[in-house]
Amino acid sequence: MKRTVSLMLIALFGLTLLSGCNTMRGMGEDIEQGGEAIQREAS
Repeated sequence: MKRTVSLMLIALFGLTLLSGCNTMRGMGEDIEQGGEAIQREAS
């Protein structure tokens, strides 16, 4: 029983880390697009 719970927690933690990476990547892309829009407007 303890082993099953431990494996479930490890899997949940791993999935949380992976989704966090995707979120940060998406945020970085959004910031980059915002910067490019500012550069276009400035020129």
